[in-house]
Amino acid sequence: MSDTSTIRISTVSSELIQDWLAALQSICAPEHYRSLLARSNVLVGDTALQGRVTLDQIVALYQRAAVETGDEMMGLWSRPIRPRALQHLLTSVREATSLSSALFRFSTFWNLLLDDYQFRFEHEAGTRTLYLIPVAKEPLAQRFGHMLILKLAHGILSWLARAEVPVEAVDFAFERPSYEEDYSVIFPAPVRFSAVASAIHFAAHDLGPVQIRSTDDLDRFLENAPRDWIFTRSQEHTQSLRVRAFLSQSSWKNAHLNAAAESLHMTPRTLIRKLDADGTSFQSIKDALRRDIAIRRLQVDDVSIEAIAQDVGFASAASFHKAFHRWTGTTPNSYRRQGWSDT
Repeated sequence: MSDTSTIRISTVSSELIQDWLAALQSICAPEHYRSLLARSNVLVGDTALQGRVTLDQIVALYQRAAVETGDEMMGLWSRPIRPRALQHLLTSVREATSLSSALFRFSTFWNLLLDDYQFRFEHEAGTRTLYLIPVAKEPLAQRFGHMLILKLAHGILSWLARAEVPVEAVDFAFERPSYEEDYSVIFPAPVRFSAVASAIHFAAHDLGPVQIRSTDDLDRFLENAPRDWIFTRSQEHTQSLRVRAFLSQSSWKNAHLNAAAESLHMTPRTLIRKLDADGTSFQSIKDALRRDIAIRRLQVDDVSIEAIAQDVGFASAASFHKAFHRWTGTTPNSYRRQGWSDT
C-alpha cells in the first residue's frame, strides 16, 4: 500500500468548495478567476472540477487566491480581510497564557474585522464554546466560510498546544448537506447541522497552557497555510480515522474487518457498532482510502492503470475502472488525460 500520509492523500467532494468558488468568482474578473483555478488544477476546460478535490488543490488555490485578490478570506465575508491579517492574529494569540485566553483573543480579533458576524466566547459548565453569531439574519449561510473560520480556530489552538486539541462537537447553522461525510475529514468530532448558530465546543480541561512559539514557527505556519490547519491530523478522535490509519499501514491482503478490530483491541461486532455510530462502515472507509490513493497516483505517477489497480487492491483493471467511475463519475484514463499535476 502507498506510504503517502493519509492526510496528504485525503480528498473531499468538490461540492464542499462550491460556496468558496462562488465567493471567489464574485471578487475576480472572469479571466482572473479561470486563471486561478487553472493554475491550481481546479479547472477542467472552462468548468470547475467535479468529483473529488485533493488537499493539494485546496492549498494551491487558497495560497494563490488569498494573495492575488488582496483578501485573505477570498470573498467569503462582506468585508475583505486585508493582507497580513492572519499574521497579526497569530502574533496576538501566541502572547496568551492559556488556550482558553487564546480562543478569547481569536474572537476579539475577528470581531474587529467582520461586519456580518460577531464571535461570542462562552464558558458553559466545563465547556468553552466559540459561537459565530450573525449581526443581521443571513439569508443563506456561507457554508465554506463557516467551516473555514471555525477550523482556523481549532488549527491555531492546536498550533499553540503543539498537539491537536480535542474538539467536543461542531455545530453549523445550515441544513445537513449531501457531502456531510467530508466534515469528518476536517473536524475530529461529531458535527451537527441546523443549529441556531455555528459553533465549536472544547472541554475546558483540554485548554491548558500555551506552548512557546517562535517567530520562525509563525512564519512557517503562514507559509504552509492552510495545509497545517484545514485537514485534521488526528487518528484518535473517531473510530473511522483510526480504521483509515490502520488500513494505510497494512497490505491489502490484511485489510479486512477482523484485522482492523484486532489492531484496535475490540471485537469485530464492537467495531461495526462504533463505525455505525460514526455514520460509516468498514467497507466505506476502505473504498474511500482506495479512491484517494488512486487519485493521488493518477496525479503524480506515470505508472500504468493496471499497476495502480493492483496497488489499491483490485484483482483486475476492469474492476478498478468500474469502481473508479462509481467514486468519481469518470474513468481513470479520462482523469489522467485532464493533465493535473502535483502542486
